Amino acid sequence: MSVFGLAVLIIAIALVFDYINGFHDAANSIATIVATRVLTPFQAVLWAAFFNFAAAFIFGTAVARTVGKGFVDLGLVTPQVILCGIAGAIVWDLLTWWLGLPSSSSHALIGGYAGAAIARAGALRGLLHSFDALRVPGGGEWPLTIAFIFLAPLIGMIAAYMLMVAVYWLFQDTSPAKMDTYFRRLQLLSAASFSLSHGSNDAQKTAGLITGVLFTSHMISAFEVPKWVLLASYTAIAMGTFSGGWRIVRTMGARLTRLKPRSGFCAETGAAGAVLLATHLGLPVSTTHAIAGAIVGVGSINRLKAVRWGIATNIVGAWVLTIPAAAIIAWLAFWALRLAGGA
Repeated sequence: MSVFGLAVLIIAIALVFDYINGFHDAANSIATIVATRVLTPFQAVLWAAFFNFAAAFIFGTAVARTVGKGFVDLGLVTPQVILCGIAGAIVWDLLTWWLGLPSSSSHALIGGYAGAAIARAGALRGLLHSFDALRVPGGGEWPLTIAFIFLAPLIGMIAAYMLMVAVYWLFQDTSPAKMDTYFRRLQLLSAASFSLSHGSNDAQKTAGLITGVLFTSHMISAFEVPKWVLLASYTAIAMGTFSGGWRIVRTMGARLTRLKPRSGFCAETGAAGAVLLATHLGLPVSTTHAIAGAIVGVGSINRLKAVRWGIATNIVGAWVLTIPAAAIIAWLAFWALRLAGGA
């Protein structure tokens, strides 16, 4: 296959991943607003998809640049490495989607990319030098990204908890029924803000990998994200969101804790703040982590038993496994491709 043909194939697969990311993470954007019955499932996915796409015209490309060149040594990256990295992310995303676990598509992508690069470094320099592929000695983006696995849900949880405290204080003389009348309307805004933050961070990750394909295939001379790549990435994630992610909606919106419009508003707003902070810093953060932490925050406002901690523990376990699991799948995919003579 020609270099151009391979690049086109990988870009197509990357957009498929972006689509899968959309329906895998659709639950993050719509679970609370569906659980509180502010919108029907169809209305919710349409609302979320629109704001996923609208983010393309508001935010820059800092996250895309981080993903594309902040984690691995670009000197070791080839289109085949990117292909295997995306394959690792897709397999892990589909597996966790089937199991109904809200794992992070972001970290699956990072793990897959790193795993494939590690495999190529090992093939070229020997297995003992496999980890030369990672930009760890110079710092790279690994320390903050790993830190945000824990910080994103923590920020979302604290922000949502504080918002709930403020809501109860401001509306202390208002009946719960009247409060929910107000917050059913406000939740439209909070859901929109969270969908914007989801699009701003997640679509850029795919855009970063596609730019990496173009750069390593020598189709662009500098690592700058073309506008058509951004538009294609945002379109794919919006279409994926529109297709829904109903298995994970049930876990996030109903099984983790019981939500009302006021708590749904606080959860979405708190999570949006955590994700937008990471986007501002150029970090590929997990929207899944942020919204799950925020839901736990609002669920624990009355009593800790309101949160189903067994389910929360399973979710955290999936988070911890995501990067190494996707890396292992991508590592195996690269060696299989190499043994077949394709890498």
